[in-house]
Amino acid sequence: MDEYWMQHALDLALRGRCGASPNPMVGAVVLDPDGLVVGEGYHARCGGPHAEVHALAQAGGRALGGTILVTLEPCAHHGRTPPCVDVIIGAGIRRVVVAVKDPNPIASGGVERLRAEGIEVTEGVRSESGRILNRRWLRWVQDHRPWVTAKAAISLDGRIATRTGDSQWITGEASRSRGLELREEHDAILVGVGTVLADNPRLTRRLGLNPGDDVRRVILDSRLRTPNDAVVVQSDPEQTIVVHTSAAAREDRERLDAAGVERVELPADERDRVEIGSLLDYLGDLGIAALLVEGGAEIHGSFFDADAVDEIFFFVAPMIIGGEATVAVSGVGVATLEMARRYHFEEVHHHDDDLELHCVRPEDADVHGSD
Repeated sequence: MDEYWMQHALDLALRGRCGASPNPMVGAVVLDPDGLVVGEGYHARCGGPHAEVHALAQAGGRALGGTILVTLEPCAHHGRTPPCVDVIIGAGIRRVVVAVKDPNPIASGGVERLRAEGIEVTEGVRSESGRILNRRWLRWVQDHRPWVTAKAAISLDGRIATRTGDSQWITGEASRSRGLELREEHDAILVGVGTVLADNPRLTRRLGLNPGDDVRRVILDSRLRTPNDAVVVQSDPEQTIVVHTSAAAREDRERLDAAGVERVELPADERDRVEIGSLLDYLGDLGIAALLVEGGAEIHGSFFDADAVDEIFFFVAPMIIGGEATVAVSGVGVATLEMARRYHFEEVHHHDDDLELHCVRPEDADVHGSD
């Protein structure tokens, strides 16, 4: 029964995928002493009540002497909200079942506190599913860098535009809607200055699925070519981070400072582009746990060259572009196939005539050179 109800808690937790970050997704189920469900909840929004609070409030007095199943160890610290262990103890819960221990040293310690109060605790129920659910958050907590998702709309031959630069639209409306949905799940969207100059994108959330603040927009622009009339500068400039190297001219620094965007200088790599490791360190310190990289080709190439991509969503249209058209991933690339990073296919979905290819880095692979 623990396995069964923990799976239900995991299903509840997934409802927070478009609002919980940079907090983890958490679900909770409360059973009364007879094993009947009397309360359930999930963490819907960063800064909002935790799953345990929702579930116990719904259960009320029926939780006394009962069991609560939680997908992540209840927190023992006072952060944006009070400690969940206090709420559990106060409700008179007799037994707590946990899927995943919290690796965050600030929030952990809940299991020990509960046991010290004489409450029975069972750990590790559906732990693998719990880790997969929160892999983006776990990467940020453990490595202090965001989980990196690469997204692109491509043709069957791997092109993202024709030789003349025509790219709208390779995939259909259903694929584009799914791509916008990914923005709702991530804390920041990243593109290169080439995409800004060519497409002048808004880089916003538009589906209304995320109840939190608007998404951060990150522009990699080594020499600060982003114009003042770009949408990402004109609209909510405080949400835009323009990252450059020491090669940027002083007048362009002053120009963008006056426009109100956040401007950050970071080290350059051997190609005089923004060094990806330094970028991820910086974004991780900002509290960005999940980063969506939307391209273009050189930007995707920089991230793959740095072996910094954790997850891939490629939306493939049944067309051939051919010629000297723009490929999805440029950069330096690998010299031999043995050097190529291999990913696991996790899901494949149809969106009308298009395919969504969803790949993830194997869990046992080194991430961002963390070893």
